[in-house]
Amino acid sequence: MRRKATLIIILILALLSVSLVYGSYQANTQVPGGETRYESIGTALEVIALVKTRHYFQPVSTFELVKSYVVHGTINGMLKNALNDPYTRHMDAAAFENMMNTTTGIYGGIGLSVGIVDDRVTVVAPIKGTPGERAGLRRGDKIMAIDDKETTYMTLDEAVSLMRGPEETELDLTIQRDDETFVVHIVRELINVVSVPDYYIIDEDYGIGYVEITNFSDRTYEELVEALDYLDGQGQRALILDLRFNPGGTLSAALQVANEFVSGAPLLYLEDKEGTRTPFDSMLAGTRRPMPMVVLINGSSASASEIVSGALQDNGLATLVGTTTFGKGLVQSLYPLRDGSALTVTEQGYLTSGGKDINGVGIEPDIVVEVTLEEEEAIYLDEIEYDPQLEKALEVLRSQL
Repeated sequence: MRRKATLIIILILALLSVSLVYGSYQANTQVPGGETRYESIGTALEVIALVKTRHYFQPVSTFELVKSYVVHGTINGMLKNALNDPYTRHMDAAAFENMMNTTTGIYGGIGLSVGIVDDRVTVVAPIKGTPGERAGLRRGDKIMAIDDKETTYMTLDEAVSLMRGPEETELDLTIQRDDETFVVHIVRELINVVSVPDYYIIDEDYGIGYVEITNFSDRTYEELVEALDYLDGQGQRALILDLRFNPGGTLSAALQVANEFVSGAPLLYLEDKEGTRTPFDSMLAGTRRPMPMVVLINGSSASASEIVSGALQDNGLATLVGTTTFGKGLVQSLYPLRDGSALTVTEQGYLTSGGKDINGVGIEPDIVVEVTLEEEEAIYLDEIEYDPQLEKALEVLRSQL
C-alpha cells in the first residue's frame, strides 16, 4: 500500500510539472477533437475525484487515472484509456451550455440522433424531414470529423454542440460508411422535433390505433395523451406503439409514458455502485385501461425506448415485435465543474420493470421479424410498400380481438 501511495504522489507531481511546462503554450497544443493538451490541472484532478467516488460499474484506481492523464495529456484521453465506458466524458463550457438547452425539442442544427459505437460518434438515426436526412445520412454512419475537428476522444455532447448552431450556417461532416469515406456539406435549419408525428386508426374494422414516438423530450407525454385521446374518440380497441428508430431522450419522459400504461409495479430499478436498487414505482391514478397492445422495436430503439418497451413487456401489457433493441442500460449524472465545463459520469445502471439488465444486450422481442437493411431504410423513410413488422403487429392484435 505504501509503495502504491508513493507512486500516486510521484505521478501527481509529474502531472503538476507537465502543467507548468506546457502552461506557456497550451492554447496552441491541440489533439484530435479540439481538446487542449494538459488542460487545467485543477479540472483534471476534479474529474479524477468524481470518477473515483461516483463511477458505477468499473472500479478504477487513482494511479491508473493519473497515469493515463500524464500519457494522453487530455481529460477525455484519460477517461477513454482508463475506463471501458463511452458515456463518461468531459465536455467544455460551450458543449455544457448547449446541452442544458436541448430538452425542449427546438434548436438550430441538422437533425441527427447520435451515439458512441466502437468508440466513434455514430449516427443512430437521422430525424425525418431534417437536413441530416435529406443529405442521405443513415444509421451506422461514423462521423470522423465535424468541420476540421476530428471526433477522436470527443464526447457526444461536444459532437452535438459542434453540429448545432444558428440556422442558415454551414458545416462539413466527414463520414465513414463501410470502406468508403466522404464529406457531406449541410446547411443548418431550425429543428422543431415533434415526438409523436403520426397517429391514426390503421385498421377501422378492428379498431386498431397506431402511434409513432420518435424521441423522448419534455413534449412527449403531452403529445402522446393528445394522440391517445383522439384515437379513443375514433373507437380505438387496440394499439400499436411504434418505437423503431427512437434513440431515447430524457428519463422523466420515459417514466411518464410508461406510467400511462403500467400500474402496481415498478417502472424500472436504478442500481448504484454498491448494488443497491431503487424502484421507480408507477402511480395508479390516470393509468389507462389495458387493451391489446403491440410495441414495435428495432436496433435503433435505445435508452428511454427500452425503459418503456421493457416495462410493457415485463408486465404483460404488450407484445414486442421486431428485432433486439440497442442495449443502453446505464444512467449518467451531470456534474458542473468550477471552470464552467462539466463531467457526465455513468453513476447508475438501470434494470427493467421485471429486473432485467439489458445493458449491452438489449431487449429481445416476443416475436422476431427480421428485415433487410434496404427494407429498414424504406420503413424509416415511409417508402416501403409492405412493412413485415407492422403487418405482424396487426396480425397479433386481430387475433386478440
